[in-house]
Amino acid sequence: MAVPKKRTGHSAQGSRRANWKATKPETTKCPNCGATVLTHTVCTECGTYKGQPVKLADKAAAAAVVEKPAKKTSKPKAEKVEEVKAEEVKTEEVSEEKSE
Repeated sequence: MAVPKKRTGHSAQGSRRANWKATKPETTKCPNCGATVLTHTVCTECGTYKGQPVKLADKAAAAAVVEKPAKKTSKPKAEKVEEVKAEEVKTEEVSEEKSE
């Protein structure tokens, strides 16, 4: 491994570090709420990125709005019919016990 023979002076060290500068981060305005946001990041105010909700709660709310209403099925009717038949059977058993 290479080892320097002499110590680097302050002037040479400063000259080398002169090109290493901090840059100001790029910011934009959120299209949804207008808050200042770092580019290519989720808005911390409203939780959107490129106009789409990113938070799980927001996604669920958006999905609930878009979701179609469920179709009615005939299963509940069939269950009601079975309950009525079961009640009729019980009443017939009770009436048979009374007649005996």
